[in-house]
Amino acid sequence: MPCAIITGITGQDGSYLAEILLEKGYKVVGVARRVSADRGWRIKHLVNHTNFVVESGDITDQGSISRLVRKYKPNEFFNLAAQSFVRASWDEPYHTGMVTGLGVTVCLEALRNESLSTRFYQASSSEMFGKVKETPQRETTPFHPRSPYGVAKVYGYWLTKNYRESYNFHACNGILFNHESSRRGLEFVTRKITDGAVRIKLGMTNELALGNLDSRRDWGFAKDYMEAAWLMLQQDEPDDYVIATGEAHSIREFLDIAFGRLDLCWEDYVIQDPRFMRPAEVDILLGDSTKARKKLNWKPKYDFQKLVEEMVDEDLKRLSCG
Repeated sequence: MPCAIITGITGQDGSYLAEILLEKGYKVVGVARRVSADRGWRIKHLVNHTNFVVESGDITDQGSISRLVRKYKPNEFFNLAAQSFVRASWDEPYHTGMVTGLGVTVCLEALRNESLSTRFYQASSSEMFGKVKETPQRETTPFHPRSPYGVAKVYGYWLTKNYRESYNFHACNGILFNHESSRRGLEFVTRKITDGAVRIKLGMTNELALGNLDSRRDWGFAKDYMEAAWLMLQQDEPDDYVIATGEAHSIREFLDIAFGRLDLCWEDYVIQDPRFMRPAEVDILLGDSTKARKKLNWKPKYDFQKLVEEMVDEDLKRLSCG
């Protein structure tokens, strides 16, 4: 039975990846900090699975990650842990650098010293492109990050490539563009919109405060993107891949679909609040996943409208029952 370690198991991506791997017959070892216990709702349905275990660990602590690698000798290691909220990275730049950047060093060093044959996946981000040099962005597009989060992800990306080239690691970077679901954290704009729209529909509030409404993003479904992450580690040769839908939509378009699903007009309820503006904006992120589609035989299964509507429907179900 193959074994995989997943850091960031309590997050959106970790929960979907765990489901995928368990369905494929893996033993899945999730890594979570003790303070993450309150966020375990995403994996609550998995805790009694015979082949699923959650271990305490912290990617800023070399000893804890090395101990887990030594204990399980995993076939695959997926590093999904990060301080991943871009706006918060401006408030916590040091913490973001330690977790999102140097945390990659901890994972790679654990594998180098304890299990060099383990295949490694690093969750890279479209935020590395930042002030984009070309549109769409592909694997060869230069990076120009516009946030401490983006800078930290660039560090992790290059370190992964360096370990691959220096130690003959099977190590891959998945440059994932925005990917959403009903498991997205409420601090992220997409989930903030769907949750807010439903609360307005149910009479729980009467306005929704947002930042920049004109930024455009390439949004896909998180589970589709975790399928791509798994596929990367099944290839004979390690490589880096952009994972994206190839379509960019604005916040206004997202609002149109989310509020429209509830027969509401968002202009009646949404206000712009300077508190939610980034110090340095990223205007558009649009990915070219041609390489992944050809080499991995991957393609997204969800379109934009279906994704937004399902997020609204799930929030409506949750808040109506609550």
